[in-house]
Amino acid sequence: MTPRTAAPMSAPAWQIQSLLLAYPDEDLDGHIQLARRVATGLPRPVAAPMRRFLDHAEATAAADLATEYVAVFDHRKRCCPFLTYYAHGDTRKRGVALLSMKQTYAAAGLRLSDDELPDHLAVVLEFAATEPEAGRKLLLEHRAGLELLRLALHDATTPWAHVLDSVSATLPPLAGDEREAVARLAAEGPPEEQVGLAPFAPPSYMPDPVGGRR
Repeated sequence: MTPRTAAPMSAPAWQIQSLLLAYPDEDLDGHIQLARRVATGLPRPVAAPMRRFLDHAEATAAADLATEYVAVFDHRKRCCPFLTYYAHGDTRKRGVALLSMKQTYAAAGLRLSDDELPDHLAVVLEFAATEPEAGRKLLLEHRAGLELLRLALHDATTPWAHVLDSVSATLPPLAGDEREAVARLAAEGPPEEQVGLAPFAPPSYMPDPVGGRR
């Protein structure tokens, strides 16, 4: 399958994955039902892990799932859902990367609310669902961070690891250099800035990496 056909065919999966990675609110039951229907038309490597998450979500009280979400994404730095953090840490380069992503979204007509950051994985997936080629490019650009997040979620034994397995299954297998990038990030962590950040990006683009609620 060539990239030109792979991305559009992944769009329904990306839309559902985006919903499942958002904070589980009063819309969760509807999202689960929608995900069940969409999963029937997805390739097994994408659908199977998605269904594992749905099984967990259906068997868990909504309040408990919300508490688990906060514990994972708001209090575990290694489970940071903001993709540019893995590549740039809280450095000036991250501010530039965030601004570039927001400009990419704006060019496609996607306007974020004031409390949404463009590099949250749920936001990237939502964009990919509406602009598959551009969205796939963003996912591939941040593949190392995405894979590191996936591994961290597995280490934490959280159900959202299954959603990341599903996301990863929509992308090509890791190449050698991508595997090396994942290993390097895991060993070293994101880069640290040696000078101030304020002159290079507005404060809204430099969030605390701990705090993953969309």
